[in-house]
Amino acid sequence: MKSRKIKLTITGCLGRMGQQLIKSANKDNRFKIISLTENKILKKKISGLLPSLNGEEAFKKTDVIIDFTIPKCTLEVLRFAVKQKKRLIIGTTGFSKKEENIIKNFSKKIPILKAGNMSLGINLLMYLTEITSKSLGNNFKSKIFEAHHKFKKDHPSGTAMMLGEGIATGKNKNLYKIIGKKYLNKNNFPYGQKINFNSVRKGKIIGEHEVLFSSGKEIIRLNHEAFDRALYSEGALTAAKWLINKKPGLYSMRDLMNFK
Repeated sequence: MKSRKIKLTITGCLGRMGQQLIKSANKDNRFKIISLTENKILKKKISGLLPSLNGEEAFKKTDVIIDFTIPKCTLEVLRFAVKQKKRLIIGTTGFSKKEENIIKNFSKKIPILKAGNMSLGINLLMYLTEITSKSLGNNFKSKIFEAHHKFKKDHPSGTAMMLGEGIATGKNKNLYKIIGKKYLNKNNFPYGQKINFNSVRKGKIIGEHEVLFSSGKEIIRLNHEAFDRALYSEGALTAAKWLINKKPGLYSMRDLMNFK
């Protein structure tokens, strides 16, 4: 029996990820894009659809909304999703602690999968980071490097913060209590008693991330480099297929990949 196509809404359809999601979804026969949204009125059709503003009409017939925008927009989308009982994939980064709690509370009403990075490889890296942090104990200091294209606004990246969470979980500590200094565009940056971050913004870099652990006598490096933005959109679509059968709750790519 042929399975029904998943009806999809993509928010922020003019953004880099919005455009990439449209391309990937159009290549995947499990999906049918039924609506697109943007933060301004557009008179030109995209992929055969006229984008609209976020609103009840835009989300009325959808099964899953995929949102890679900015926190303010995501929270607006989230409120409509909860009101209309729609599943939501959140790839947006840069949320405050208060906003993270709002998402967590809303996940009691609808299924939400939220990830700072939808790449399956990055989520494996986070898992390895957690294991390494736990194994090495407190004799090793750690730091995180990340690089993205010059247009990326938030730093450290959501992925770098995910990796920081991996270090914190491995040490059984709260991430927010062990965040150290946040550097921007430094050639070198130090290890610290807390986790230091260095973000580079230049050119057209898709995404580079590296977690380093040092005892002073040895260094352990875990890294990942992305060459094609499609890996994020394809990861988000994999998440959408997985979320379609889930009950309300806040899920991560880790749940999808079945890491213990």
